Amino acid sequence: MKDIQLRNGAVIGEQRQPYIIAELNSSHNGSLETAKKMIDAAKNCGCDCVKLQSWSAESLYCDEYYRANPIAKRIVSKFALDEAAVAALAEYSAERGIGLSSTPYSEREADFLADTIRAPFIKIASMEINNLPFLRYIAEKGVPMILSTGMASEAEIRTAVQAIGETGNRQLCILHCVSVYPAKPEIINLNNILMLRDMFPEYPIGYSDHTLGTAVAAAAAAMGAAVIEKHFTLDRTKMGMDNSMATEPAEMKALVDACREVHAAMGSRARVLLPEEEEMKLRMRRSITAAREIPAGTVITAADCEAKRPGDGISPDRIGEVIGKTAVRTVTKGSLIRPEDLGI
Repeated sequence: MKDIQLRNGAVIGEQRQPYIIAELNSSHNGSLETAKKMIDAAKNCGCDCVKLQSWSAESLYCDEYYRANPIAKRIVSKFALDEAAVAALAEYSAERGIGLSSTPYSEREADFLADTIRAPFIKIASMEINNLPFLRYIAEKGVPMILSTGMASEAEIRTAVQAIGETGNRQLCILHCVSVYPAKPEIINLNNILMLRDMFPEYPIGYSDHTLGTAVAAAAAAMGAAVIEKHFTLDRTKMGMDNSMATEPAEMKALVDACREVHAAMGSRARVLLPEEEEMKLRMRRSITAAREIPAGTVITAADCEAKRPGDGISPDRIGEVIGKTAVRTVTKGSLIRPEDLGI
């Protein structure tokens, strides 16, 4: 598996600290000022990046849908951020030291993200996984991509990844995702992270979390998820698309801290004893001690020996080196039997 480098210099990889994305979705309610407050909050929570949704009424639904659902067009337009707003937010995020990207729903929106604001990556929504011409169009730009896999079968995922790879773009991270809002932990199947890693060993695998709380995201971090994406809001009680299942700042901070702590705790597969553990051995392990007084000249038997703390004498796994030896000096009951007592 190879790392991928985003265009802001950040590196994503499964052996690295997870890259945490705060998905703002439409929780800004179309307000530039609210979006800026969300960026500030995400930065304060320790997130690496905030992500928007780059849609317009024209790029999201067809006219037939709007004719059947007249109010839908007004709702979609209300929650959209235009290019000027996204550009302003990209500049603001850069000033705050946090990444900003978005999910495009048209070629024009992809062009704007890749070519105008030079987003560090482009996020592909789960709904686009079978939109192969769109995937190829973005991939041909050479921009790093993060692909969400909700609603997709294994065959569809393979086809999408192949379509991207055929363009020569290898800067891809694949996210396990269950497109249910909110999703109960029992339907998440985090082992799909391992499945995707087996399917695509050349790409980092991450996780887009739609559960409530922090436990599942932390578990994904323990499984080596390279990216953790989580919906974010300033106030879950407000009306909005998916806002009621989004994570508020205090909980997001707890999630970030948990993922960082879990990643640090995973460490290495190599078995390494710390200096502190070596010191602990001397206090906690047992040594061979005299179960009764052993006069000088005694041939030591198993009945003469027992194992007690501390551990700075002859360890019990060396009992075979003690039994049958002749004591060269008297060892009092309850004392450690030391090598010098045996002339060794």
